Formats: sequence, C-alpha cells, structure tokens
Amino acid sequence: MAPPIQPPTKKQRTESNESDGVPVPEISQSDYVNLTSHSDTFGVDPVPISWGHPDPSVRGPVICTVRHSAQRNAIGAHSGSYCIYTGLAVAAGKLNPDYVPNLKLTSPVFNIGPHPGWADPKKIAAMDPFGHLTTNCYGTWLDKGWDIRPTIAVTKAHIDLPECREAVQKGRLKPDGKILMPTGQSIVAKAAIEPVWYLPEIARRFGTTESNLRQAIFRMTNGMYPELITRPDIKIFLPPIGGLTVYIWGDPETIPDEDIELTCRVHDECNGSDVFGSDICTCRPYLTHAIEECIKTAQKGGCGIVIYYRKEGRSLGEVTKYLVYNTRKRQEGGDSADQYFACTEQVAGVQDTRFQALMPDPLHFLGVTKIHNFISMSDMKYNAIVNTGIKIVNRIEIPKELVPDDAQVEITAKVFHGYNAGKAYQGIGEKDLKSTKGREYNYDQPSNDTIDVGDDKTKKSVSKDSK
Repeated sequence: MAPPIQPPTKKQRTESNESDGVPVPEISQSDYVNLTSHSDTFGVDPVPISWGHPDPSVRGPVICTVRHSAQRNAIGAHSGSYCIYTGLAVAAGKLNPDYVPNLKLTSPVFNIGPHPGWADPKKIAAMDPFGHLTTNCYGTWLDKGWDIRPTIAVTKAHIDLPECREAVQKGRLKPDGKILMPTGQSIVAKAAIEPVWYLPEIARRFGTTESNLRQAIFRMTNGMYPELITRPDIKIFLPPIGGLTVYIWGDPETIPDEDIELTCRVHDECNGSDVFGSDICTCRPYLTHAIEECIKTAQKGGCGIVIYYRKEGRSLGEVTKYLVYNTRKRQEGGDSADQYFACTEQVAGVQDTRFQALMPDPLHFLGVTKIHNFISMSDMKYNAIVNTGIKIVNRIEIPKELVPDDAQVEITAKVFHGYNAGKAYQGIGEKDLKSTKGREYNYDQPSNDTIDVGDDKTKKSVSKDSK
C-alpha cells in the first residue's frame, strides 16, 4: 500500500503563493473521510475567494471537489442533484473517486463577456460568471494539480421543433440558410449553467439575514448540509437544484448593444407541456412562440434569447404539481379559474416558490442591458428584471389561438389576478373567472376497461390488461 500523501506545510504553501500566486493543492485520500465541518478544525484552510472582483485571478476559483476537502471554499457538490448519481457510480465501482476530468478540449466555442455585471454581486450572485473559463483563467491551477470543475459549458447546436417546421410550411417563418434551415431546424448557441450561490447576497435579495437563510436551508433539507451552520467562513454554496440553459439565436456579441434588437423569454420548466404536449397549461405554446419570435429577430440582424430554468411546477416539483391537478379536477364544481391558485395553496401551502429574485443573473452574465421584446405575462419576472437595471421596451403577448382549451382556466385566473397577457385577454372579470371551467376527467368513475373478479365477498375491479 502506498504511503499516505503528506499535505504541504504552511511554509510550502506560502512559498508557492509568492512564486506564482497559486497555492499547493492538498490531495484528499478517497479512502479516508476528513471531517471539515468546523472552521477551526486542524488542517482546514479554504482557498480565499473575493466574490465580485473583476479579475478572476484575484477573485479566485470555486473549489468544491472531493479531491481538496480541506481547501474547499464552497459547500455542496458539483452537478446539482446529479451528484447523488456520482456517488452511486463510485459505490458501484464504475467511477474512480480520484478521477480528474480532462478539460483540454472543453473550452467555450463562442465568447461570452466579461461584462460589467460580473463584478457586481447585486447583479450576479446565483452563478459563477467565470464558470465557463476554468481552463482559460485557472490553467496554472490545473497544471499544479488542482481539481477545478467548470460550472458553465458553452457550445452550439441545431434544434428541430415541429412548431418551427409548421411555421415554415405556413409561411410565418422563412428559411434563410443561416439562422433557419429549409428543414425548419434553427442554429443556436447555448450555455448550460449550474447554480453557484454567494450566500450574503442571496440573503439580501430575500430580505433576510445570511444566518437565517443558512438555518432555513439546513432545516428544510433535514440537516443535509451541516456546514451551512458550522462553517460561516464559507460563503459559497452549490445547491442540489436544477440549473438552467441559455439558447441564443443570432450573434451573441450583439447582446450588450442596446441599439440592436433583442427578444427574450425566461421560461420555467414544465415537463408535461414542454416535452409531452399536455394541454392543461400555456407552457409549451409560450415557449415555441418565443422561439419563433427569437428566430425572426435574429434574421433581422438582432438576437433572440430563451433562458430555460429547471423550476418544475413553480419550483414545487412535479409530484406536487400533479397533486394540484387532481385537486383542481376533483373539487366541488370541477376545475374552475376562480379556484386555480387556491388549489395550489391547499396542497403546497404556497402559490409559487420561484420568487424570481435570482432569475435575472444569467441576463447580466450575457451583458443584457435592454430587452426590446419581452415574451412573458409574468409581472414577477418583469419586475425582477427591471429592478436590476435592465430596460424592457415591449411586452409581447401570446396569440389567443395558441392557448389550448384546457389551459383557459390557467390564463383566465392569471390575467384576473394581474398577469399581463396583452390586449387579447383584456377585460376579464369575476364572471369570466367563475364561468371558465376545465376539462372533466371523471377520475373517480370506474373505467370501461375494468372487470369484476372474485365472489360477492371478495369482488374487486381489475384492468382487463392484467388478465
């Protein structure tokens, strides 16, 4: 068995810092658990980080890998909730816990930034603006043996949506061979972004103290992250939540130019509608309408942006969302617009946990200062964006014919309670709220596809398919 690797002495770390500014990494042993749950534990020496500094070499890298447990400057783990699968891969013997990724060919395929917002925590505190520049900004660290992971990946792609093919067939979209192909495919630049939270600013945005924020997260995750309580010296947190993806049509370099038209939608995930076409909400119609508008803007020399957040079910989760659906359909009087929000509160205790306080950060990451066409009916999103200094010129409504029949409950309820759906839905009153009903599913009625089995004492209904 190889002798244990001795950590560098403080003198060695100091000498290294004096020579190139990069400390010597301490490599944690994968078969040894080193508890670093308290800041005064022997050997704990987190790499300093100055969040908001414009120079990445001064700001410092985010260190949140198991390879440097004593020198981590972030709580949590990379890849959000997927970190659990990494643990499964190690447990199953499929992944070496000491493996360090080869990042040689992973650098961004197009340039983003730097932009002024990168140096302002009030504009960016929910992601690392240098997260895509690991090999560029921290190459010296990597060469010295540090395991630093990107939290942003930047690439390009073709996307193929049936709605875009239909728009080409009907003449709403015209292929140009550059942004839109004759097949209906469009060319996009895109970036995947993992959340990286600077806790002091996150607390400020939610109107609370950092201590209270830490305690609330610790409590509601059943104590999953004790360092939130015991390590107040660590200000960075990689939460176990979904990230976001940015899709860009047109030249990303034009985004900061306020004279060049910019169309934008910030979209929160809805798997049922976005992927499978469920017609109980307006999510996919809004998304595809926004993509069509982004393509048109890009073809005129502007730029279109769709930011896709993983905030399923208003960040309440898909299970909660489906429980709400059942409540809506089973309530007395059926699915009605006047009880739309009440049903969510009945199940979840709150209408919405997205809040949108963190939502504008990727816009500042991209250098957005002015949005000419904002495709959203949400005042929460609108207000969150403009409150960070971004100007919005026009709000683009969804065409009424794109709203599915069963989604009339949703849009009627939202408009009545102040959402901005444009001229098409002006004038909705209490009468409309009470009269707008959703589809009846007869959840509690026996299906025609069941048969009775057993004698009179044990008779029960089972599916014909189970016979």
